[in-house]
Amino acid sequence: MNEKEPKITCPIFRKQEPAIKAVTGNINRVSGVKEKARWAEELKKETDVLLSCQDYDENSSDCKNCRFIANVRKKTAELIIKTKKLV
Repeated sequence: MNEKEPKITCPIFRKQEPAIKAVTGNINRVSGVKEKARWAEELKKETDVLLSCQDYDENSSDCKNCRFIANVRKKTAELIIKTKKLV
């Protein structure tokens, strides 16, 4: 599957996106649940940077898209973290 790059022009998003992609890549590479959960904690921290953005503008489509993407990623991280408790 070929993922399209988000077309968000925000400098904060553009700064965080490489870090988020790197952490996501690490989650996908490791095999153990505990190790995935450790990286998921890092993903949660990185997405929190976007979700706590001081420049958020509710009228900006870039901001809305950024917040939506960050929320999906944070929820994914939280699900991975919860699986650690099941093991």
